[in-house]
Amino acid sequence: MPELPEVETVRRMLAPVVTGRRLLGIEHDDPARYAVAEAAAGRRVRALRRRGKYLIFALEGGLELIAHLGMSGSLRLDAGTHTRARLELEGATVYFNDPRRFGRLVAVPAGDYAALPTLARMGPEPLSRGFTANALAARLARTARPIKPALLSQEPVAGLGNIYADEALWKARLHPARPANRLAPGEVRRLHRAVRAVLRRAVELGGSTLGDGVYTRPDGETGYFQIEHAVYGRAGAACPRCGAKVARFVLGGRSTHVCPRCQRL
Repeated sequence: MPELPEVETVRRMLAPVVTGRRLLGIEHDDPARYAVAEAAAGRRVRALRRRGKYLIFALEGGLELIAHLGMSGSLRLDAGTHTRARLELEGATVYFNDPRRFGRLVAVPAGDYAALPTLARMGPEPLSRGFTANALAARLARTARPIKPALLSQEPVAGLGNIYADEALWKARLHPARPANRLAPGEVRRLHRAVRAVLRRAVELGGSTLGDGVYTRPDGETGYFQIEHAVYGRAGAACPRCGAKVARFVLGGRSTHVCPRCQRL
């Protein structure tokens, strides 16, 4: 699933293409999934923003077009085999490709996210000033869930998914199954620094393109952060920090990767 670095990469590449252009119409092949987006037609794009894993087209007239890429969605500048919708703009077309059909396009009044509850309850942006170690500690203290599922809920911090939760927890030397509300203050500070460092580096490298090739940038190029993955997708390989074999297990229904030596439970 595209996570914050992938969605931010898409935003940065598409913003110059769409900003200031009028959205002439949205053509799609699935009325049940995309028809609610048609209200955006005829409005000019004032800005393209990101919130967590969501892209937000800020439109004139107090409307927003929300794009959630789901498990396999991408916004591209060329059509593909799995193009599900086309955003026709003045002088440009953006294609919403989605092989597994979990993505959504929704038009809502600006700031009204009742139809998107995950977006409505999302925590602070991890690369913003509002994301502090104290703020993270306060949010983690509210739940006894394991750290990783807590992070994936989007409530302690926005934008983390399976890849970057695994990478940040490895960098912070924290086992994903530790209860979130049992972390010591120093451990929370390590996690805070790790989340920011991992996401900054992943954005620099354009996100992660995995072996399935589902995620690519809008121009069709791949991301490169997968080259630097320490644990995610590397079960049986050597931990780059201590040399122990990376282990894989399932936590909260999600594939999870750890170094059993660096991240003791």
